[in-house]
Amino acid sequence: MIKVAILTVSDKCARGERADTSGDLLAELATQIPAEVGARRIVADEKSEIVDALRDLAQEADIVLTTGGTGIAERDVTPDATLEVIERELPGFGEIMRVKGYESTPRSILSRATAGTTGGTLIVNMPGSPAAVRECFEAIAPSLTHAVEILQGTAGECGRPNRQ
Repeated sequence: MIKVAILTVSDKCARGERADTSGDLLAELATQIPAEVGARRIVADEKSEIVDALRDLAQEADIVLTTGGTGIAERDVTPDATLEVIERELPGFGEIMRVKGYESTPRSILSRATAGTTGGTLIVNMPGSPAAVRECFEAIAPSLTHAVEILQGTAGECGRPNRQ
């Protein structure tokens, strides 16, 4: 079974001032992959904390899903931290999430969400709002299992679905 870790990046959640509703939603959605949700962490919008958490979580999960910190505000540094951790960027994830989000709000083009791989782990950034998390997850869910299969060396070609 695929193992998923969830990292919530939020100053308010880290201080206990807000419930982690986006992280809770991601945990629920991840079971649809299907996946087992393991570690969950909440960190403040501090690049060094995000980098450390991503590196730790990547050691124990096939997929690390992040929520929060993907915008253009000064403290939105999740993509910057992710780029520091990943070895290979996968721009298609961010692209499809922005396109899907644009159907609901033109503001989605302000998202800097990124994705990539480190070792055998896929890391994907998502926005912080529950509505955006749902939209983005629905956009990328069909590719998550195949991405893990490729990373584990058990997948066929990318151009067509595996047939068994």
